[in-house]
Amino acid sequence: MAARRSRIPATKYPVERFTLDNGLRVVLSPDRSAPVVGVAVVYDVGIRSEPEGRTGFAHLFEHLMFQGSENLEKLAHFRHVQGSGGTFNGSTHLDYTDYYEYLPANALERALFLEADRMRGPRLTEENLRNQVDVVKEEIRVNVLNRPYGGFPWLTLSPVVFDTYPNAHDGYGSFDDLESATVDEAVDFFQRFYASGNAVLSVSGDIDVAEATALVERHFGDVPARPAPDRPDFREPDLSAERRTSYTDKLAPMPAVASAWRVPDPITDVAGYLAYVVLAEVLTDGDASRLVERLVQRDRTVTSVGGYLGFMGDPFDVRDPTVLLLQHHLPPGGDVDRVLRTVDEELDRLAADGLTEGELARTQARMATHLLRDTDAVLGRALRMAVLEQQRGEPGLLNELPRLVGEVTEEQVRAAAAMLRPERRASIEVIPGGAR
Repeated sequence: MAARRSRIPATKYPVERFTLDNGLRVVLSPDRSAPVVGVAVVYDVGIRSEPEGRTGFAHLFEHLMFQGSENLEKLAHFRHVQGSGGTFNGSTHLDYTDYYEYLPANALERALFLEADRMRGPRLTEENLRNQVDVVKEEIRVNVLNRPYGGFPWLTLSPVVFDTYPNAHDGYGSFDDLESATVDEAVDFFQRFYASGNAVLSVSGDIDVAEATALVERHFGDVPARPAPDRPDFREPDLSAERRTSYTDKLAPMPAVASAWRVPDPITDVAGYLAYVVLAEVLTDGDASRLVERLVQRDRTVTSVGGYLGFMGDPFDVRDPTVLLLQHHLPPGGDVDRVLRTVDEELDRLAADGLTEGELARTQARMATHLLRDTDAVLGRALRMAVLEQQRGEPGLLNELPRLVGEVTEEQVRAAAAMLRPERRASIEVIPGGAR
């Protein structure tokens, strides 16, 4: 008998949407429970959009957006937000770049002014460009080149599973590409991708909708109208044969391996995609999960297991093509072939025998808890709604995600497991410390 699905209710965060004459889409979600607001601006440009020969440019441009504007000097954004008792940041993803502030509610207009000001035009100078190229290069040294398992697996596995430049290239960037970037290229990148018609503004928290709407119109209404660029089709064929490679990491103390399989389109096939999201949790989340119990506790062939959708770990902020990814760190002298064979065995067993009593409900309840926690804070809610509006035109889907996760059936999870075949797998092995 199939295990019963979890009955997880939908949340009821209010959602107000409108579009300014210049094309900027706006999402408002009032919550008067605490005197704070989260403000997020998401641009539909990410690592997949950067031009060939300019690897790392999307991330570099994110840095440039914090270097002042035509109206404000460098560091002014920092001072105004922190002087209001707020925090701020930005991040670059495969399919978008976000900028955000978390502030006391009485500082909302300040945040809107700052975001509108740099949407009109950041301060793109040779001095700022060269300075931020050096900053990004130092990030690469710290996070990739001088760190054990640096870039594993998000930088190292993507060129194994994908073939096209947008999907396979190094999103952090090469030093040569970064150093040869020009101000003219930065201006062109801004004009093309940082258009009002290519952005979403989201505000969540202690706001009055009418007052917030008036403030948005006051500060963003006169941002010059530029339409969103045509988004390229990044799709490419699935694998028809297993791919596997390895590389030596002289800083890594132990071997590791990561594998990826293509999954359904997250946007057009939500139900099919969610089955893989749940499957990843069944396999890897918690001591009772399939692969942790088998590989870590019983066989002791690995020291850790991880599983998630997308190379950056959030299943609900990525477009097609994307993957289900499993990664394992092994003890010294560990046998990677044995680990991969065991994963295949557990997938076959799950597909053939199904889930144990309560396994699916337990997993779905834990997933719903994570989803609810991630959007409990107003900034998390603003960010999630902005991305959902940007990619799907459905910011209110935030309310439905816990329920939709709970509606995934055992049959769907089993069918997803059956699709993770070796001939559709791409794997990369880390060889530690120069050992052959």
